[in-house]
Amino acid sequence: MANRDLHLTRNIGIMAHIDAGKTTTSERILFYTGKTHKIGEVHDGAATMDWMAQEQERGITITSAATTCNWTWNNKQYKINLIDTPGHVDFTAEVERSLRVLDGAIATYSAADGVQPQSETVWRQADKYNVPRIGYVNKMDRSGADFFETVQQMKDILGANPCPIQIPIGAEENFKGLVDLIKMKAILWHDETMGAEYDIEDIPADLVDEANEWREKMVENAANFDDDLMEKYLEGAEISEEQLIAAIRKGTIAMEITPMLLGSSYKNKGVQPLLDYTCAFLPSPLDTEAIVGSNPDTEEEEDRKPSEDEPTSALAFKIATDPFMGRLVFFRVYSGKVVAGSYVYNPRSGKKERISRLFQMNSNKEIPMESIDAGDIGAGVGFKDIRTGDTLCDESKPIVLESMTFPDTVISIAVEPKSQADVAKLDNGLAKLAEEDPTFTVRTDEQSGQTIISGMGELHLDIIIDRLKREFKVECNQGKPQVNYKEAIIGTAQSRETYKKQSGGRGKFACIDVTIGPKDEDYKDGDLQFINEVKGGNIPKEFIPSVEKGFKDCLANGVLGGFPMTGMKVTLTDGSFHPVDSDQLSFELVAHQAFKVLCPKAKPVLMEPIMKVEVVTPEENMGDVIGDLNKRRGMVQGMEEGRSGARVVKAMVPLAEMFGYVTALRTITSGRATSSMEYDHHAPVSTAIAKAVLDEQNGHSELL
Repeated sequence: MANRDLHLTRNIGIMAHIDAGKTTTSERILFYTGKTHKIGEVHDGAATMDWMAQEQERGITITSAATTCNWTWNNKQYKINLIDTPGHVDFTAEVERSLRVLDGAIATYSAADGVQPQSETVWRQADKYNVPRIGYVNKMDRSGADFFETVQQMKDILGANPCPIQIPIGAEENFKGLVDLIKMKAILWHDETMGAEYDIEDIPADLVDEANEWREKMVENAANFDDDLMEKYLEGAEISEEQLIAAIRKGTIAMEITPMLLGSSYKNKGVQPLLDYTCAFLPSPLDTEAIVGSNPDTEEEEDRKPSEDEPTSALAFKIATDPFMGRLVFFRVYSGKVVAGSYVYNPRSGKKERISRLFQMNSNKEIPMESIDAGDIGAGVGFKDIRTGDTLCDESKPIVLESMTFPDTVISIAVEPKSQADVAKLDNGLAKLAEEDPTFTVRTDEQSGQTIISGMGELHLDIIIDRLKREFKVECNQGKPQVNYKEAIIGTAQSRETYKKQSGGRGKFACIDVTIGPKDEDYKDGDLQFINEVKGGNIPKEFIPSVEKGFKDCLANGVLGGFPMTGMKVTLTDGSFHPVDSDQLSFELVAHQAFKVLCPKAKPVLMEPIMKVEVVTPEENMGDVIGDLNKRRGMVQGMEEGRSGARVVKAMVPLAEMFGYVTALRTITSGRATSSMEYDHHAPVSTAIAKAVLDEQNGHSELL
């Protein structure tokens, strides 16, 4: 695809809360752009985008599939790369991962539920990656649907500047279509053609005043982005469609305004205008800033513009295991192009990789491609060593694009295969799944020899167990879920440690003066803040990194219960060495020794993961819900009015108390409440709880 067409490319995602109808909307987009012949309903588990078997069963989307389709707007053919993002909190990594490679997004809401807790999380993530958005209020046919209420909530809860471009004709079961405020026409859909055909008519008489009022607000909002339009607006002159669209587009790309559309994807109403305005308002790869990375050789910043003439740079944002093709790597090309059969360089591994074949995906069908060019998204096979977030580039012009950051895991369970014969299958399956999903980790417990898997929540690990069964044919026994504790120190301690070994011949010698304490609050680069204050060559320069490495190695096993240590500052003030006996290993070992001596003196504490919990409950159950959260050591932080009289309770609760919460909540509220939780931070636990945790961990109780 030549450069001149790049302004007709849209890399977009649909982001939303679990039940806002994201997958159904993606399905309809594929149907109307001519990719799917039969509409797949999520209700019967056949949506093209939901290609993993578990997603079809649970009706939620887990892996973001990237699909390419075409749409004609304004007599030009646009190419849309659509990335489906999951809306469940346990899968925030997938959302972050897809937002990283998008140019724009469609924020989807359910007209009956409005802005739900998860919508807020995803909105903040999109802010973080500067992704311009248009809003789509779906499910206008549901009882309690209210377009204007949702628009108001976007202002109040998200602090957005929503700008309706359409208003509904009818609502709930009488929802028939919409008024387009740019064209000032009514659009009504035909049910008998699955919404593929629609009529454009004059605005119904009873809606004319309302339409004029909302158009006035829209024009006023758009006028902020175009001085010429502002003049025309103030003079009351005629404003052309093109000029209005250009101004709204400018505001959208600057993230100052969110154009609001509406429809009912399930009832096939509103999808075509959504596609039109996706092309009209959302940015092309040329509208976004050049991507910035660093040169691995010079460590200086470089940028790459979205052009085929620039050196190649691409980011691998997703790895999927396809039953027939093996490892499929999805990537976004930012500059240059990636050609099938050619080599690309991976700066992380320092290796060249040959990409044997390239594809663009239509859900889980592959369309072979000769090359994937700047600004486009595609998938390749043939990679030997690749991870999510890796950069692919030219060997002669290397660059490392900013990788993605993923949160630490918070929950672990021990797994073992039901039959001993499946051990190798289990290891292979877990390794592949860990490669696909950076928020899922696998390790072997040193004491018990058990395989421990860790993830972002109970649902996350359930789905992993399920995938092992389906894709790798391994049935597992699971242990009881365990919380991932950490350790930290809150005091300081200082000592002079010497490591000496004389065994005939050359010995070992190292001596260090070191102070440890909690890291500075503004220090963000990892868990160890290492400061070297050695003056006058008392320890030669080449041994300093060995001291740092020694402390870093020790962080994996804290002194209380062997949990990872976090947030430590080590200041090396002085020391001495022996010209013959000192070497790097001696200084590493003296650091190990200092860690073991100093940590117990620096007031070590046990830290547990605290979850941010939101419960949406009917008012009459609110007392019980809050009482139950208090019993779980929760701190209720606030209550808000939700939609239709429901209350939203926000609390911080230790993860250790939240196992099986979904079931408990169902019992308390007879199934009328819903909850969502996500990891917030680690916090110190009380002495009594620390003692209980460590007793279980060590089988004995001695608290330092």
